[in-house]
Amino acid sequence: MSTGTVSTKPSGSLSGKLGTWLMIIATVALAFITLVEVINILFYDPFSDDKFLFKLAGSLADVKIGPLTYLMFGSLLVALMMGLPLAFVTGGLGVAFIYLVGDSLMLNIVPSRIFPMMTNSDLAAIPLFIFMASMLERAGLIEEMFNVVYKWMGGIGGGLAIATIVASTILAAMVGVIGAAVVTMGIIALPAMLKRGYDHKIALGSIMAGGTLGILIPPSILAILYAVVAQQSVGELYLGSVIPGLMLSGLYVAYVFIRAKLNPKLGPPIPEEERIGLKDKLLLLKDLIAPLILVFLVLGLLFGGVATPVEAAGIGSFGAILVAWKHGAFSIATLREASVTTAKASAMVLWIMFGASVFVGFYILQGGQEFITNSILGTGMSAYGILFLLMVLLVVLGMFLDWVGILLLAVPIFIPIVKALEFPGLFGFPPVAGDDVVLWFGVLYLVNMQMSFLSPPFGYALFYIRGVCPPEISMGTIFRSSLIFLAIQALGLFICILIPGVVTWLPNLVYG
Repeated sequence: MSTGTVSTKPSGSLSGKLGTWLMIIATVALAFITLVEVINILFYDPFSDDKFLFKLAGSLADVKIGPLTYLMFGSLLVALMMGLPLAFVTGGLGVAFIYLVGDSLMLNIVPSRIFPMMTNSDLAAIPLFIFMASMLERAGLIEEMFNVVYKWMGGIGGGLAIATIVASTILAAMVGVIGAAVVTMGIIALPAMLKRGYDHKIALGSIMAGGTLGILIPPSILAILYAVVAQQSVGELYLGSVIPGLMLSGLYVAYVFIRAKLNPKLGPPIPEEERIGLKDKLLLLKDLIAPLILVFLVLGLLFGGVATPVEAAGIGSFGAILVAWKHGAFSIATLREASVTTAKASAMVLWIMFGASVFVGFYILQGGQEFITNSILGTGMSAYGILFLLMVLLVVLGMFLDWVGILLLAVPIFIPIVKALEFPGLFGFPPVAGDDVVLWFGVLYLVNMQMSFLSPPFGYALFYIRGVCPPEISMGTIFRSSLIFLAIQALGLFICILIPGVVTWLPNLVYG
């Protein structure tokens, strides 16, 4: 049987050629515009109407805040949809709009926005807590922790999924890094559950929902950033998020337990021969003594007011090195890897902070805060209606932006709106005290960001788990597995809104 010859000459698609030419044209146009502006800056008076060909500086000076809002946030949306990194998009657009609305002298707003953040001592806790998480992760504690909880709870229906949630809750108090928690628990717990015939949606959902608890349970990196932006006490915010975090963990466990009780095939217990007695279970706990002591020490010093967040994070970082050494996992190579991971993660967070601070700071300076506040308050909705609108906006933003970007773009605008409202309580429940509103809204925001990690189509946890799933599990299955846990998170958010004491009771008890 004869075979025909196949041409190997590249044909080149029309869309590919068109894209290449568009990029070339855009680059040439940008270079030409930049050249004209450089000539204007160097050879023409910036305060006169003299110009070479055209002049961009101040060209949008007469644009009202309404159209400017659409221009700024529309440009941001387009840039992000093109796949450009948030850190450089926000900063770059901020500088560009400062120049277009004002002039070259107005660029002085950039250092004035960044410098106060550089001198905020609370931000030093971020790299220290990230380093603590990196060291504990490399010490193999996650595997040991899951092994302990798995041996304790594997004998009950849905026990492996419950063990995953409990281990993730403890892990959240140790590391608070979402990606590491979801991926590591996916590598460890998912094969064990699939091997024993667990329902895919329960197995995947418990890993994703449990892994996102690190956003809420201290020492949460996001809570530190919110406290800095909202000028809120980190200790109070940490205390306010403890009960909601444990409540959500309990709701996840209750859901898995009830589903497995009603239909044992969804989460069968481990066989009798693999179970161990109480004595062996108690002996297993020795593996958790050192890391749990470290967690209680760090959080105890912080909650008790003995140490600042930075001091507590420093003690935690040193303690993490000791724990890694005790487990035989400490070496120069481990220290170097943890330090590099810390530097990369911290740089990402800080660059986003600086860029978003310039973008939002300029927008607020132009009257954007007043524009949005008046627009929302002018709808005539009640305080709780406006709060619901803000929560929906955060969920929508969470589908497309990461949590740091949402914090720095939305929270500085939302907080003055929330401060201007009174929350008298729903259905006869107690009201929110005026001085507790920012703290209460902060915890609502943290719960909302948990929801953003599970929100299709772009929730980060969905793609973290996709990376460690067997190929037979489709993206559609992962999406469906997130929905019920997303509903549980929405229930937790509603409870925090309905009963504000869930958030405010513990901080008021400790700090008065």
